[in-house]
Amino acid sequence: MTTSPQAKRRGALRTFLARFWPHPLPVAKKQIVIASVGAGFGLTITSLISHWLLGQVNLWFVAPMGASAVLLFGLPNSPLAQPWSIVGGNMVAAAIGVTAAMTIPYAPLACGVAACLAIAAMFQLRCLHPPSGAVALTAILGGGSVHQLGYHYILTPVLLNSLCLALLAILFNNLAGRRYPHPLAATEAKPEPVTLAVPITRDDLHQALESGQLLDIDEDDLQQLLQQAETIAAQRQASLRSSS
Repeated sequence: MTTSPQAKRRGALRTFLARFWPHPLPVAKKQIVIASVGAGFGLTITSLISHWLLGQVNLWFVAPMGASAVLLFGLPNSPLAQPWSIVGGNMVAAAIGVTAAMTIPYAPLACGVAACLAIAAMFQLRCLHPPSGAVALTAILGGGSVHQLGYHYILTPVLLNSLCLALLAILFNNLAGRRYPHPLAATEAKPEPVTLAVPITRDDLHQALESGQLLDIDEDDLQQLLQQAETIAAQRQASLRSSS
């Protein structure tokens, strides 16, 4: 039985539209509670500390910290959520944003230049942090109260907020049993190589991911990554055998 061209087009359209419906996030319910409580706790304490230290200054709490909290408490194992990412990324972005605001009179152009330079600098300094893009734009679009701060904006509120939230994330995540900061130190033992005895399906990966913290990767991408790693390992072993 052949399928008509119209039926094929309808099927292709349904498949395309289905991609817009998100898959359930594979994460343990305990981790959802920890992430939610941690973000609320971190933002509340950071806000109170900033208000206490800066008094009646209008901008005592910078809005992108809300996005940072999602990463630090919701995705603490992400390279984008490490302490150096938030502190270094926000400071670099703030400095670039203030400079762009001072030197480029046309705001849309200043925003584009600031975002471009901030992302490039964060890559080079190993402190890529998505909310830092909003920090740079806040320096340009934040209005008169922000512009009056000038480069002082880098220290307060940006550095103050970033340090407070990072320190609270370190404290809270470790009390919750999470390893944070996440990267292994040079003196820590590296995991042993993994030998896959049986094929791993997407459902297997989904069940494994559901038992722990949220990882910023789709099961299909993770499965493809495992297949690529397996191919590279096979090529490495073949190269070793041929050279011996």
